[in-house]
Amino acid sequence: MVRLSGEEADTLAELLGAPWVVDRIARLHDQVEGLITEGVLIAAGSRFDGRTLADTETRTRTGASVIAVSRSGEIIPMPRTDFRFRAGDTIVVVGTRDGVQAAAALLAGS
Repeated sequence: MVRLSGEEADTLAELLGAPWVVDRIARLHDQVEGLITEGVLIAAGSRFDGRTLADTETRTRTGASVIAVSRSGEIIPMPRTDFRFRAGDTIVVVGTRDGVQAAAALLAGS
């Protein structure tokens, strides 16, 4: 057993998590009919630029889940509720077609 600090645990999760998330999403698409994913860009001037995932209330409002964020070529799997979005982030959302469309509209600011 190895004890890690919070920062070390986060780094390890990022290193191990990104391939797992991509693989798991691919398998879920094969196993669950009607499950879709979509990438949503946080544009400059978005009301969520600088705000946390919790601030969006995406899951509560839409039923869809934020499962990853792509930022400057880095994949951040399973962002925590205190994760802050930045303009230029692409948010990966998963759920039903209606849920994902609602989440895309919410996060895009429309």
